[in-house]
Amino acid sequence: MNDRIARAALTRLFDPQDTTGRALVGALGAFAALRVATGDQPPHTFRHISGEDLNEGLRRWAQRIPDVDAERDLATIERLGGGFLIPGDERWPVGLDDLPDAPYGLWYVGNIAQGIPAPQRSVALTGSRDSTSYGADVTGELAYGLAQRGICVISGLGYGIDTHAHRGALAGGTGKGPATIAVAAGGLDRVYPSGNADLAAAIRAKGLIVSEQPPGNAPTRHRFLQRNRIIAALAGVTCVVEARWRSGALNAAHHAETIARHVAAVPGSVHSANSAGCHRLLKEGTAALVSDAAEVAELLAS
Repeated sequence: MNDRIARAALTRLFDPQDTTGRALVGALGAFAALRVATGDQPPHTFRHISGEDLNEGLRRWAQRIPDVDAERDLATIERLGGGFLIPGDERWPVGLDDLPDAPYGLWYVGNIAQGIPAPQRSVALTGSRDSTSYGADVTGELAYGLAQRGICVISGLGYGIDTHAHRGALAGGTGKGPATIAVAAGGLDRVYPSGNADLAAAIRAKGLIVSEQPPGNAPTRHRFLQRNRIIAALAGVTCVVEARWRSGALNAAHHAETIARHVAAVPGSVHSANSAGCHRLLKEGTAALVSDAAEVAELLAS
């Protein structure tokens, strides 16, 4: 219980990319690291943390300490019909362990009874928020076809490609395992974007919404980018359906490549700016070209 409470607190106290905080947890474990970070235990010399970095970390964390109340956050997520998973739990998604900056824990709402499928049974579909009709059609067909094969579709609950991915998966779900999982960039006490509230409710009924951010934390640009690594780690294949030249979806593809996951991309019109990022991935050799669910499933099985 101490480890669970400590990890819940750390999701509010430490930024996911806080290397000093992560080193502290690696050296001491979550509970003792929390005590040092909050001043309940005197700091001492650490082999992999300089005194300067530790002091800077302590100054940074001190500003967040008044907001840390793990028991309150755990009670909030329980009221929302969810919970908090930590490494070692039966339903902890082991794919996250491949990340060098794995979440301290994972908040969730929805139907956890079916668990979270292994990466070998999950595909991430991602792409532009301002998707074209072509992107919407292809995404819906891919998601539906994957769900019909019992493959869970991972996406980010945003507008555009994300929305079509979740909807297609829900339509194609067979009831054997979650049809789709949404990875949110903020706390699960609010739906972002609010226009997808009905979609979020449908996902909670047949799947899960997860986040490394505790209740109350607002989604920010930085948190959207951090969230992409979780999407990539949960899936065996990250497929970019539509993406502009500098789309955030390419960030998810980069994370997938970094942890040795498959990357796929759907080709589009050479006249469409929304496909420029996909063509970039294909030209650079980062992604495999796919055009339907069967090809994505084949890549997943390889």
